[in-house]
Amino acid sequence: MEVQIAISKTRKYAASESGDTAEVIERPNGGMSVVLADGQSSGKGAKWVSSLVVRKVIQFLADGVRDGAAARAASDALYTERGGRVTATLNILSADLQTGTLVITRNNPAPVVISYNGKIKLLAEKSDAVGLHREIRPMISEIPLEPGLTVVVYTDGLVHAGSYFGDSMDVPTCVKVELDSEDPSPESIADSLMSHALKLDRGKPRDDISIVVLRVLSHRGDLIRRMSVRLPVNSLGK
Repeated sequence: MEVQIAISKTRKYAASESGDTAEVIERPNGGMSVVLADGQSSGKGAKWVSSLVVRKVIQFLADGVRDGAAARAASDALYTERGGRVTATLNILSADLQTGTLVITRNNPAPVVISYNGKIKLLAEKSDAVGLHREIRPMISEIPLEPGLTVVVYTDGLVHAGSYFGDSMDVPTCVKVELDSEDPSPESIADSLMSHALKLDRGKPRDDISIVVLRVLSHRGDLIRRMSVRLPVNSLGK
């Protein structure tokens, strides 16, 4: 069995930088976690907020704190820093090798898309963003790590793609279309969703968009862990 993770992200058109932050870390007791946060608004201010939240979560996860407690602590830290005036959405996906489960932690109104045994399911219970007030609690789900499991999380830029032009992004249907093809990679799913969103936004995204795709596949090779990153750079101005 092998867990594969892909992240695709882009910033709002004409914005200086993305207000979304995504990080992948190894868990101290085995496994991997992906942390995705979207700071309120866009640009540098939003980036500061999302970076703060992700740093706090990673710090606690590295110390062995459970995902839900890490999310609550990050929320309290943002509330203390900004007094509830600024919020951020937060998702954590953790492949926990100790329990053999995928732990999904969500402080994000946007649903999480799950596919297993050819069926699409949404985790769409009401969920508050972090930093709004003290004692914010995440929605937590736990699913067995088994081949065939696919999970997609994303920021609201994906949900609202095309809305300015009267179009809509049906994320679950798009995921199903991809999964109906011949065993797609997480990268191809994430890139396809991003491509469709950019098309709906006429090539000029009206919000930051970040997509995380996690798939559990039957093991096909060696026991080497691998990670690759692509960072497009327009210029390196001084």
